[in-house]
Amino acid sequence: MQYSIGVEYGLHCLVYLIDIPPDSTIGIKELSAFQGVSETYLSKIFSKLTKAGIVSSVSGVKGGYKLAKSPADISFWDVVEAVEGATPIFQCKNIKNNSYLCRDEDYAACALASPCVINLAMLEAEDSMRNVLRNKSLTWLNEELDRVLTPQSRKDTREYFANSNNV
Repeated sequence: MQYSIGVEYGLHCLVYLIDIPPDSTIGIKELSAFQGVSETYLSKIFSKLTKAGIVSSVSGVKGGYKLAKSPADISFWDVVEAVEGATPIFQCKNIKNNSYLCRDEDYAACALASPCVINLAMLEAEDSMRNVLRNKSLTWLNEELDRVLTPQSRKDTREYFANSNNV
């Protein structure tokens, strides 16, 4: 199991949108230049984030993106689901129903009537992971970055975007 790097780029870029004034935006050009990723790739991620209602896009010369809701209301899971989709990680194919024992009609009827225990365990694990990610918001991430990064790096990041054309 692996999330695409799009989730990571999405989370990083969303943090930069937290501190901009409410009537401002940050463009894909500035975000991609800062992150060192192509504008095309980042545009695809932001299209998904827009569709999910995480960011809103503003057209025009001063266009760009801004958060569509409070950073406290945007969870890591919201971003994962927007970028990766909602399909469960484990896709049970009920192979238990193809076993040698299922050639016996009585056994097959019993096997078909019982849930796949492996699938139940995998779904439980995925649910636990989703709950952890639902409890991590952009606000939490921003506070953690304040804690682990130098004040100068946080200041320089904010100044980079404050001096971009859209803010």
